[in-house]
Amino acid sequence: MKDPNIELGDIHWLMDILQNIDVGLVVLDRDYRIQLWNGFMESHSGVSPQHAKEQIIFDLFDEIPRDWFMQKAEPVFQLKTRTFTIWEQRPYLFKFKNYRPITGRAATMYQNTSMIPLESINRAVDHICLIIYDVTDIAINRADAISANQSLRELHQYDHLTELFNRPHWEPKFAEEHQRSERTGQAASLVLIDVDNFRHINTEYGHQAGDEVLRTLAAALRQTLRQTDSACRFTGESFAVMLIGTDEQQAVHFAERIRKDIEHMIITVPGHEISVTVSIGIAASQPAFESAAAWQQAALRALNHAKDAGRNRTTLFQHQE
Repeated sequence: MKDPNIELGDIHWLMDILQNIDVGLVVLDRDYRIQLWNGFMESHSGVSPQHAKEQIIFDLFDEIPRDWFMQKAEPVFQLKTRTFTIWEQRPYLFKFKNYRPITGRAATMYQNTSMIPLESINRAVDHICLIIYDVTDIAINRADAISANQSLRELHQYDHLTELFNRPHWEPKFAEEHQRSERTGQAASLVLIDVDNFRHINTEYGHQAGDEVLRTLAAALRQTLRQTDSACRFTGESFAVMLIGTDEQQAVHFAERIRKDIEHMIITVPGHEISVTVSIGIAASQPAFESAAAWQQAALRALNHAKDAGRNRTTLFQHQE
C-alpha cells in the first residue's frame, strides 16, 4: 500500500505546477461555470480564483462570443474530442493586455487555445479544460516577417530615387497593356519623357543636384497621373508613362501640360537654382504595333525626333503606311 503522505505530496506539487505554469488553465462545468482558475489567468485578468469560482465565463468576460464559443465547446463535451483556436483565426479568447517587453508594441496578448475533455470516474464528460497559450511573440514576429517581405517586394518594384516603378517591374505591365489594347481596341498611349542636357546638369552642379532634379520631376509626374496610369524610371534620365484609355490627342495634351510645367520650374539645390526642360515622344496604340517592343520603339523614335529638332518639345509618332 502506498504511503498517503507521498500521494498528498504529489498532489501538492501538481497544484503548485498548475498555479505557476506559464499557460492559462481554466476548467468549466457543463453550465460554463468556472471551476478552476490558475495563477496565469489571475495575473493577466486581475480576477482572483475566489472571485472567478462558479462564475459563468460569459458573464465575467463579455468579449467572448457565446454562440461561437459554445459551437467550439459542445463537441468537446458530447464527442470527447479536442478542439483548438489559433490566433490567425481569432487573435484572442480573453482580452488580456500584452506586457512582454520585446513585443510591447502589441496592445493585446495574442492567444492560441486548446479545449480538452475531462472525463469523470463514470467516463462522462462533465467538465472541459481550456489551455491558453501566449503566442504574442510568434504573432508579432510573423507580422514583422510579412511586413519585411512586403518591403522587399516594394524594393524590387520601385526605383528608390524617384519612387516610380523601376523598369523591370513596369515593362511586364506595359506588355499586358499592349495585349489588352490589341484584344479590345481601347485607346492607350505610351509617353517617354527625357530630361534635356542632363549630363551637363550633373557636370555643372554635381550628381546630388542631378538626383534632386529627377526627384522633383518624378514628384510632378506622379501628381498628374490617374490611378489607371503607370509610370517608371525608364533610363537614367528618362521616364515612361502608360496612359490607359487615352488617344493620341489626349496624350499630346497631357505631355504638353507636363512639358510646360517643367519648363517653368525652378529647382533649388544648395548654392544653385536650376531650370530644366524635357523632350517628349508619344506613340498611341495602333494595329501596326505587333509587339510591345515595336510600340516602345515607335515612342523612342518620336522622342529622338523631339531631341533632334531642338529639344523642349513634344513629338507624336506618325505611322507611315
